[in-house]
Parts: sequence; structure tokens; C-alpha cells
Amino acid sequence: MELRIEPLNKSHQKKDFQCGYALLDNYIRTQAKQDVSRDLSACFVLNDENNYVIGYYTLSANSIKRDDFPEEMSRKLPASYDDLPAILLGRLAIDNNYKGNRYGELLLFDALKKCVEISSNLGSLSIIVDPIDEKAQMFYKRYGFILLPGSKKMFIALKTVKQLFQ
Repeated sequence: MELRIEPLNKSHQKKDFQCGYALLDNYIRTQAKQDVSRDLSACFVLNDENNYVIGYYTLSANSIKRDDFPEEMSRKLPASYDDLPAILLGRLAIDNNYKGNRYGELLLFDALKKCVEISSNLGSLSIIVDPIDEKAQMFYKRYGFILLPGSKKMFIALKTVKQLFQ
């Protein structure tokens, strides 16, 4: 099976996508294309030779309130920044028919690599995720994401990610 990761386009077959979370299923089926056309997010899909969507993720610009950032990191930054620049990895999902093949890891690493590339042209301190549940939280934790104090969001410093790809 030939797989590729590419920006979402009209040729992608997404109507039968099911990952087990209605929110994520409905997003790729009905909302993702609109968000991309409105420049609210970029959506990348893992698809096969028949253009069936096996999985996807989204990226968008975001920020973290300085007060939400771990103090040991925020105290090293200029006090004039109330919001710290970040990239949001907003959604990441794999179709149930393809789970267990490490495609989630493949998409995560592709997203992290894109974030590193973006950060060379745009100031960004970290990558944020907002895990849908505890299982997703454990997935991100395995790859070094840290829970933001006082929220369910997690982050990883871009400096940490850059070291992975050197």
C-alpha cells in the first residue's frame, strides 16, 4: 500500500472516516475544508493510493498565556509578553480500520517536523495540543508533551523538537 501525507484537497475520500470520536469524524467530513479555505487551519491527511483518508492532523497559529506557562520557563522570557507564541496541533486522528499501525506516530512526527520548518520563519516557542481524553493525553506524554498547569492542554518546547530533527 502506497501512503502519502499531503494537504487536504477535493480528491480525498473522507465520508467514511471513523476514528471513534464523533467530534473528530465530523470535523474531517464536514468542517476541515471550510477551515482551510478560511485560513483558520491547515489540514494534512495520510491517504492511500485510492485517496482514502487514513488519518489527519491540523495546524494553526496560537498562543499560551504567560501565566499558564510553567514558571521555570516563563521567567527566562521578557516580561513584556503576556501571550507567548505557539503552534496548535489542533486535531490528530486515525481511522479505526488502521489503528495499531503506528500511523498516529507517523502523523505526529510529520506535524512536529512541519512546526520546526514553520518556526524558522515565524517566532514560536512551543507546540500545544488539547487531548480529547486521557488516552490521547498518554499518547502525547510518550512523546515528551507536558501538561500545562491549570488546564488540560499540553505543550512541548520547539527547542526540544528541533533537537529531535538535528
